[in-house]
Amino acid sequence: MNARPPRATVRIYRHGLGDCHLVTLHGDGGATYRILIDCGVIIGTANATKMMTDVMENVRQESNDKIDLLVATHKHWDHLSGFVQAKDTFAKLNVDEVWMAWTENPDDKQAGELRKENDEALAMLQSAALRLQMDTPDIEHPLLELLGFFGASARMTTQSALEAVRKKSSNVRYCDPEDKPRDLESFGAKIYVLGPPRDEARLRNMNAPKTPGDKTTYKMAMDAFNRYLTPAINEDESQLPFSRRYNIPTQAAQTVPFFQERYWNPQDWRRIDDAWLDDATSLALQLDNVVNNTSLVMAIELDGGDVLLFAADAQVGNWLSWGDRKWTDQNGMEVTGPDLIGRAVFYKVGHHGSSNATGRECGIELMKNLAVAVVPVDHEMALKRKWGDLPFNTLMDALEEATKAHGYTLRTDQPPSSTALTRGLRSDPLYFEIDF
Repeated sequence: MNARPPRATVRIYRHGLGDCHLVTLHGDGGATYRILIDCGVIIGTANATKMMTDVMENVRQESNDKIDLLVATHKHWDHLSGFVQAKDTFAKLNVDEVWMAWTENPDDKQAGELRKENDEALAMLQSAALRLQMDTPDIEHPLLELLGFFGASARMTTQSALEAVRKKSSNVRYCDPEDKPRDLESFGAKIYVLGPPRDEARLRNMNAPKTPGDKTTYKMAMDAFNRYLTPAINEDESQLPFSRRYNIPTQAAQTVPFFQERYWNPQDWRRIDDAWLDDATSLALQLDNVVNNTSLVMAIELDGGDVLLFAADAQVGNWLSWGDRKWTDQNGMEVTGPDLIGRAVFYKVGHHGSSNATGRECGIELMKNLAVAVVPVDHEMALKRKWGDLPFNTLMDALEEATKAHGYTLRTDQPPSSTALTRGLRSDPLYFEIDF
């Protein structure tokens, strides 16, 4: 996009519904500083292992097997799967430093409490999912889809992927938004950590800003699940919706003519089936959102003040917390979260363009200099997973409006516009690449 040598190059991989980004900062004499941010794809993606291996091989080739900073933004499969799916290729990468959010720090008391709560919720949900698969193997339940964010199998989980990243370097930093920015003076850049917030209310604020974030909803869902549904899953008869003597296993009932005629027919929408377990889906959705809000969010400030914003899957509470961020630079000048957002020329759109993962007043409306917005998305996969509008049409309209004067908006599941190509975008079937 510039006639001068680039200060930074951003490569956004186009491998499906997931995130993987390679940022190269350029210094004098051809020096480079490579930052790899996440590497994963949603569970259920066809040929996922080959796809993620192709991505990781490309990272190796571009970086000459050297990553200066590896960032794992949060514990979701579509951001981490590649570290275990392409483990042999990943093993060949040399990594100097690893960054994770403070929420993954094993020595942090607040992080430990949050992880314990999340792990308990996940364990209960996995029990519910197992019961569903046993009782109604032919029914696609939303709970099973949501649990896909936490891993593909007992051996390949988000935790195992996170550990693969953690073990990649002896130099692991657990980033806190109160930390001073990392000054990469040789490359004219600074890295600011904007989130996740420490404030519990912010962490649990996942919807519209008018809704105050608090711990009640998520905790109440867990308590209700634990009190009523866990005993039912474990077949405590006092908690089953009907007495056991009235219970006929689904697979047995399907062979009985009486039920074949009266139960599996155009009126089958009236069946109860597993509806009594729907509270588990509500809890799973809330757990998914809480994990999104623990996203490590980075603003990379380039020489001259332009900012590259990587929001991971941060939701509303994370975004709102950036308004509280303040630092003092080497000249004694105050730098704030809103100031950094206002100087963003690149925005990696949060959570694949969902409706609650990009701030409006605290986000897009502040981005007066935005040139490029990129949405890592696969709309067809989103439809397959019954996730509706992804990316959210209203958000896409706002991004198009924000970028039209200086640049363009990209979706990784669509070819770029002619405007994008004439304005400097390099396009490959595996990635988009932009210089700044």
